[in-house]
Amino acid sequence: MSLFNRNREPNRTQETESNNHAIAVKSKESTEIESNLHSYLLEELKKYPGQTLEEENKKIEELGQSFLEEEGSRLTFEEKKEVLRYIKDELLAFGPITPLLEDNAISEVMVNGFQEIYYEKNGKILRSSITFHDDQHVLRVIEKIVAPIGRRVDESSPMVDARLPDGSRVNAIIPPLALKGPSLTIRKFSDKPFTIHDLVRFGTVSSDMAEFLDVCVKSKLNIFISGGTGSGKTSTLNVLSSFIPNSERIITIEDAAELKLNQDHIVSLESRPPNIEGKGQISIRDLTRNALRMRPDRIVVGEVRGAEALDMLQAMNTGHDGSLSTGHANSPRDMLSRLETMVLMSGFDLPVRAIREQIASAIDVIVQQARMRDGTRKITHVTEVLGMEGDTIVLQDIFVFQESVISEEGKIEGRYISTGIRPRFADKLELNGYKIPASWFAGEW
Repeated sequence: MSLFNRNREPNRTQETESNNHAIAVKSKESTEIESNLHSYLLEELKKYPGQTLEEENKKIEELGQSFLEEEGSRLTFEEKKEVLRYIKDELLAFGPITPLLEDNAISEVMVNGFQEIYYEKNGKILRSSITFHDDQHVLRVIEKIVAPIGRRVDESSPMVDARLPDGSRVNAIIPPLALKGPSLTIRKFSDKPFTIHDLVRFGTVSSDMAEFLDVCVKSKLNIFISGGTGSGKTSTLNVLSSFIPNSERIITIEDAAELKLNQDHIVSLESRPPNIEGKGQISIRDLTRNALRMRPDRIVVGEVRGAEALDMLQAMNTGHDGSLSTGHANSPRDMLSRLETMVLMSGFDLPVRAIREQIASAIDVIVQQARMRDGTRKITHVTEVLGMEGDTIVLQDIFVFQESVISEEGKIEGRYISTGIRPRFADKLELNGYKIPASWFAGEW
């Protein structure tokens, strides 16, 4: 069944998973030995403190095989292998969901309850046959994820944002807020960050748009990436950040550190939630204000979602050109409306016109990204912010994605076109030494 059907919406929960993640039903004997081996190894590993992960892996292999030879005589070779793999995942990784996290084709893992695990693969949401034992089992995995980075999750603080060692973003929410049991959502990130060539190959952006955005970043234009949840904003931010020259000092500010930049001169800052007494919180806004005192050439904010919008706009308007950030919105115009709302959340009673003037003078380009109905991600608009006309901020599209047809396989087909309008900041790009090809603006409109 295709993900998108012209006649009716797909029932995603009825999709079955690929054989890669199907697991055999365990025998009672296998489950019992699994439990005994787990308890045995927990006790034995206490005798070998301070081991590296590699040493611990070898020790588990050695002790596990010895245990299974004595206690698992009634198990087949394949069952023994499966039991040992499961225990290694339990002790060294993230339990039953480890195979899903290790599959590079899977972009998101969603645990709705101990018996309900879904994942996104190639734009499709599939249900896995993998399960946890119970709610406590899910809680142990959540604790294993959040503890190393100093986060906590309990009844007094039942929601947490964290990250895996590879930078994948994690959100966990537990009872009493999650009624079906502990819920875990993991947005995976590739070990090797995407490059602009990858985005062109995926069809997320055209080669002309890619060159244009490269020149915009190097010319220190302030760029805002807008889009819905799961549209690929962070990946695009990472790609655009890679265009920043290696000689510049970059300050990154995030809730959970996800950006992977290859430049030499980088300071990464991460917000901190309140402690058990409700004190010690360091917000994105605090970090943004602090970053201004750290002599940045560029400020990159992972996501603006609150009062920090005012500090970000002020930074862009006070000589910190070339700043990059993302925000949630369905269109470039909606992004401006959201920024207005977020500035008002800062607590200052500013006139709407003053806020709009700040926005219009701060932001040069809005890059709108969307997750299409077939699961692909596309940059649908590259839009210039022209300035104010009366009380309205004027926008003009430079490049757009024009959808043409949906194929029989459910794939969206279309093309990227230039609107034919030369941006006002084109002179600035040329002053920075970048020749602007006329073909970029040879539009049809």
